[in-house]
Amino acid sequence: MATADPDRPGFLLPLLLLAGFRTLIDDLHAELARQGHPELRPLHGFVLQAVGAEGTTATELGQRLGVSKQAAGKTVDRLVVLGYLERADDPRDARRKLVRATPHGLDGLRRSAAVFDQLRQRWAATLGPDRVAALEDDLRAVTPANPFRLDVPGWFGG
Repeated sequence: MATADPDRPGFLLPLLLLAGFRTLIDDLHAELARQGHPELRPLHGFVLQAVGAEGTTATELGQRLGVSKQAAGKTVDRLVVLGYLERADDPRDARRKLVRATPHGLDGLRRSAAVFDQLRQRWAATLGPDRVAALEDDLRAVTPANPFRLDVPGWFGG
């Protein structure tokens, strides 16, 4: 068995990955606030993604996020008040209520995508485009094929 490098203990890798993630998310939300979305929080991005273009029910949303229906409903309530989501009758089943993104919510998602592109460019300017591309390639090699997991809120809380 190989001995650990005392200058690079194993526990440091996940902390550095988390710090990188946190830096990107904090920078994203600072820019979104400047662009008219000061109330968006990291959890809200997961919720908006999980709602999707067609909308979903609170039960399905909870399943997608890995949280209870009640926890999903509480977040939906907050995002409805903030104008990012709306509740509507399901045109295919009158017994169901859908949760859908509003134009304001879709604007937040569009702006997030653009800001992430800008943040990637900033990292490339600091580290070099080849190193950022290599970092992405290396992370793809050690992570599942679908890196986007909507159940992160439930995973963190569970």
